[in-house]
Amino acid sequence: MTPRTDQASATPAIRDDGSNPWAAAAMLAMESYQVICLRLTKLASADLAACDEAQLMVNEKIDATLEALASLQAGASAATIVDRYRQHVAANARRLQTA
Repeated sequence: MTPRTDQASATPAIRDDGSNPWAAAAMLAMESYQVICLRLTKLASADLAACDEAQLMVNEKIDATLEALASLQAGASAATIVDRYRQHVAANARRLQTA
């Protein structure tokens, strides 16, 4: 058995270049974690804004699920659906970071 010497065979870091659907899913998990932390911080205040955030969160999850189901019925790939979820998560991160 000979040792590998080429750089192409080395395990790459997680990249989001569209070539690996698992990388997009891993990125979604990490980005979602950030939003969860931001939301928990907001919900911990237990004020009117926290109540509004909880309501918004539930409505957004229902809307995103219905959107994903419609996309699946229309023939969208899993990668397309994950990318769309990532767009929702990014929008939430921007909104929560500025609040």
